[in-house]
Amino acid sequence: MTRERVLITGGAAGIGHATAERCRAEGYEVVVIDRLGGDIVADLSDPGSASAALGQALKDGPITRLVNNVGVVRPNSVEEQSLADLDAVVSLNLRCALQCLQAVLPGMKAARFGRIVNMSSRAALGKESRSAYAATKAGLIAMAKVWALELGAFGITTNAVGPGPIQTELFDRANPAGSPPTKAILDAIPVRRIGTAADVANAVTFFLDQRSGFVTGQVLYVCGGMTVGAAGS
Repeated sequence: MTRERVLITGGAAGIGHATAERCRAEGYEVVVIDRLGGDIVADLSDPGSASAALGQALKDGPITRLVNNVGVVRPNSVEEQSLADLDAVVSLNLRCALQCLQAVLPGMKAARFGRIVNMSSRAALGKESRSAYAATKAGLIAMAKVWALELGAFGITTNAVGPGPIQTELFDRANPAGSPPTKAILDAIPVRRIGTAADVANAVTFFLDQRSGFVTGQVLYVCGGMTVGAAGS
């Protein structure tokens, strides 16, 4: 029986944790890399640490499913956005995704099968105080489309999931409870509730499924309908 291994970066908490739990329930063998815990503890913001962690993950065999979930926000106005923060966000949100794919790709090509999901965000469509974050989340969508074109012939699909407001620690840190901007976000959700990490995990596992092989290069916004207006503005 072929082992169905899935690597999830940043899977110790929030959306990543919910995705790991859902994947285990679906019968996948899950490998979580996270600086806060998981199967392999590593600081993925450091390329050397990431390389060592990926090598450790692959010692147990090839990985044919990848969820590039790890990320950082560093919100600030455009005037106050530091270059150091920009570099940090690009490194973790974008460089790490490419590095992870390059590590697992030989196994996917050998198996003639692969599923890659990049965790983007509704912020890719534009959001105040998110110059660095929005740029990287849009970059993850662009990467998914490029990889879909390059890797489709090998049975490998690449898609992106774009969460909207999701009740996680990351959301709470970037959007203080009770603040007018946070209230405005919540009031604007058409389904009249904030999303859950399980909502996002449901979308991710759709893309990971073997039966989803004719869907690639796509973006699925899990946002309660918020992008319906944002996409056309």
